[in-house]
Amino acid sequence: MKKFFARAYIWLLLILLYAPIVIIAIFSFTEAKVLGNWTGFSLKLYGNLLSGGVSSSLVKAIGNTLSIGVIAAVLSTLLGSIAAIGIFNMKGRMRKAITFLNDVPMLNPDIITGVSLFILFVALGVTQGYVTVVLAHVTFCTPYVVLSVMPKLRQMNPNTYEAALDLGATPWQALRKVIIPQIRPGMISGLILSFTLSIDDFAVTLFTKGNQGLDTLSTYIYADARKGGLTPELRPLMTIIFLVVLALLLIINLRSSRNHRKQQA
Repeated sequence: MKKFFARAYIWLLLILLYAPIVIIAIFSFTEAKVLGNWTGFSLKLYGNLLSGGVSSSLVKAIGNTLSIGVIAAVLSTLLGSIAAIGIFNMKGRMRKAITFLNDVPMLNPDIITGVSLFILFVALGVTQGYVTVVLAHVTFCTPYVVLSVMPKLRQMNPNTYEAALDLGATPWQALRKVIIPQIRPGMISGLILSFTLSIDDFAVTLFTKGNQGLDTLSTYIYADARKGGLTPELRPLMTIIFLVVLALLLIINLRSSRNHRKQQA
């Protein structure tokens, strides 16, 4: 009975999580403007989305979302990897204190992070727009990269770096040819995680985008919903995003299992 209830609970949880996504995917194959109204199978919404037959504001929001996500992911990966190496080489209480401070932004609600950055930009007199959104996304993505890279640093043999220096390598060469290849899986995981967090974010973006008309996909959907409905082309867009994220997760899991088998062999 315990196994039955445990499995039933898991399946119920999975249904609650994935049923809305499945419904959106199903109704992305019909032309109905209202979700839940099936008017026959059609690929018109996908055609409109892929051919650019949607509002220019939605196209700009998609472009902003992708560009901000890529820039934030790359910068976060670089900063987070460097920070992880620095934290790993600290000793004792200092290392624990910095690790704790790195964990705080991940535990903070997004709205607190967004309001804090908004107040900071206002206090510094920074005009809010594209740059402030990128900086905000880098701020909350970097701790996740540190969290992704740290386990790979712990698995690494610490003597290899010193051995490379003893053999005549410069610190930069040892970092590039010894450390980075060993932590690369963690960096890739952090990069993908940062990108998904960036395109998913709403609260931080809302507080840091200013009033210059900048919109990402999340803020566009929020504004569109407040008007009384959602643009039908958002349904195929959400389906495509879900499939892309699902593919990325499968790639990460396949890479992890392959590396695990190599280590065991």
